Amino acid sequence: MQQEVPSRTALRVALRRAAHQIYDSPVVFNDPLAVPILGKTYVEELRKTPVRTDRPFSFSLRAFLVARSCYAEENLRRAFERGVRQYVLLGAGLDTFAYRNPYPDLKIFEVDHPATQQWKRTLLQSNDIVIPQQLTYTPVDFECQSLPEELGATGFEFELPAFFACLGVVPYLTLPAFQATLNFVASQPAGSGIVLDYGQPRSALPLLEQLAHDSLASRVQLAGEPFRLFFTPAEIKAELGRFRDLEDIGSADMNARYFAGRSDQLRVLGSAGRLVSAWV
Repeated sequence: MQQEVPSRTALRVALRRAAHQIYDSPVVFNDPLAVPILGKTYVEELRKTPVRTDRPFSFSLRAFLVARSCYAEENLRRAFERGVRQYVLLGAGLDTFAYRNPYPDLKIFEVDHPATQQWKRTLLQSNDIVIPQQLTYTPVDFECQSLPEELGATGFEFELPAFFACLGVVPYLTLPAFQATLNFVASQPAGSGIVLDYGQPRSALPLLEQLAHDSLASRVQLAGEPFRLFFTPAEIKAELGRFRDLEDIGSADMNARYFAGRSDQLRVLGSAGRLVSAWV
């Protein structure tokens, strides 16, 4: 992303998460802070966020983001029940988990680009959202800073297991930065885990999905945050070779878990976006 400029893609994700709270019924992912964190600053952009069902790929993208959040927090709950007490959000954006955290003894580290992190903190302050004591901000530029060093400097305990969420991050990384992140997570104590999402390469998609891919890629390019990294399921499995209990789910599984029986059209279309969980 551009230096000294907060992430526009983080804002688009937050707007769609907020739109889900307002326009979709029943709500699949209940986030009472999704709208308040945007405040008056982005009320007009929220009003313009696409919600029409005649824009199926936009509708599908919102469904994918909803499923992604549900999946991450479900796996976090599994980790917590196994005794994990450190949660690291890589590329936290405007994620609100830390401010509605139901686990009093869970320590949370929000890792993000310094400019995006400062923007978020300004929004939190201006919209009267309290920063909890269990939360630590860890500013990191993944391409030129060491994640372990920066986490260590902010109190991360390497001798204890941790759960990591890497949502909406992988497509923007270089392969070396992605592999370095996985290697760090894989080196954590037993019981640690990670959830991430990834996109399949354009060449693996059918024609209509290729066109949707091109449209989205063009928009993020214009925002100064171009796509860089894609994987097929076989490729991501190879990258996660040091992990155990790998789960990799596509749209059919997401729809069965989160959107079955709905009377509206909220569901994930196509095969581009996938969700993964894996454990150490």
